[in-house]
Amino acid sequence: MSHSPESLPVNDRYRGGRGGTGAQRAALIIHTIADIAAAFLGLWIVLYLLDANQGNVFVQFVKGMADSLAWWARDIFTMNTEGLRVALNYGLPAAIYLLAGHLIAGRVRSL
Repeated sequence: MSHSPESLPVNDRYRGGRGGTGAQRAALIIHTIADIAAAFLGLWIVLYLLDANQGNVFVQFVKGMADSLAWWARDIFTMNTEGLRVALNYGLPAAIYLLAGHLIAGRVRSL
């Protein structure tokens, strides 16, 4: 026996469609933004540690995005080893974005 959407309870009408509920979509957006932010930060760390050409447009773009995302964590760590300093100063924000983004997404998803 098939049911038309109008005969289903209101909560069931909007479940399971393209993208799920509004809370699920919002959680997915938050989760994705956190992942993208962490990816830019991680990519900058890798490019820096591999001594990528900083005159390259792509490398400059990634560095600019990473700088914008990690402005609040700039120079938290000031050790002499440049690679370790970059890894920590950009890795900490990446970890925080991932942790906070996934926790917030989980809370929103459970609404």
